[in-house]
Amino acid sequence: MKNIYRNIIGMFLLENNQVKEEYLFKKEEILSEEKREKAWKEFLEKHKGTEEADAETKAEPKILEIFTQPKYLKRLREANILITKRKISESTKPDHLVSQAINGIDEIDKAANILVKRLREWYELYNPEFSHSIENHEKFVELILKNDKKTLLKQVGLEEDESMGSKLNIEDINAIRELARQIENLYELRKKQSKYIETLMKKHFSNINAVCGSLIGAKLLASAGSLEKMAMFPASTVQLLGAEKALFRHMKTGAKPPKFGILINHPLVTKTKKADKGKVARALADKISLAAKIDFFKGEFRGDSLRKELEERFL
Repeated sequence: MKNIYRNIIGMFLLENNQVKEEYLFKKEEILSEEKREKAWKEFLEKHKGTEEADAETKAEPKILEIFTQPKYLKRLREANILITKRKISESTKPDHLVSQAINGIDEIDKAANILVKRLREWYELYNPEFSHSIENHEKFVELILKNDKKTLLKQVGLEEDESMGSKLNIEDINAIRELARQIENLYELRKKQSKYIETLMKKHFSNINAVCGSLIGAKLLASAGSLEKMAMFPASTVQLLGAEKALFRHMKTGAKPPKFGILINHPLVTKTKKADKGKVARALADKISLAAKIDFFKGEFRGDSLRKELEERFL
């Protein structure tokens, strides 16, 4: 009795459970279902009238025993590794890219904050009055790179000889300025990464982006794990994304439950008086949850109308 049998490594003409003819798939055929089907049709045409054996329903155990031979086992292993690598490479989605980028921004912020604190302590040996006069770290870095000590002291109403700062050598000043330049580079990198996230959010998550903005939307996606998970979350879960520690503390100790997580940074929440922040966060989470579902299921763009409803209600 003759049968035709196929699996991921090739096609086989079997007679009395012995391989009489075989066609082993090439690498490109293993990776392409279309090419495998084309080769299969040609093999069927060549052996027209021969019954096909199915591994699950028709093939006898003896047929499957053929593929325990070392040469076939090796091919099966190689084919499965190849397919697995391809599936992994194709599994990256835009929400994964957004998550990596927003986590990168968080780490840039941490690194910049640590370094700028060191910069301030170092610079204050040289010009303490100016350092104390400006709180914004980014502006501080920008000004000390663009101006000398004399100019900066004039901005705070002092002459150079009135400063408590030490007179440092040019080598020492250059070392301080080099650290400031590297911190400035971090701020520039953050801006570029933010722009990249904004582009991704507008392209792939337009409704979420319209309702809560690119950075907050990206943080929500990263906290949820993926767009699919976020789309399946109820609005109450979206509301508390980023507040997991506070939620678990509430469950464990009975402490006051959180009313919001990442959404605390949304303009609608920040502009609202404290007593109403929870109410605004609930309404906002409801719209974001709806926006995530629209983005996931590829619905029509409704982000602007969702945001407008919130603004009309709370502004």
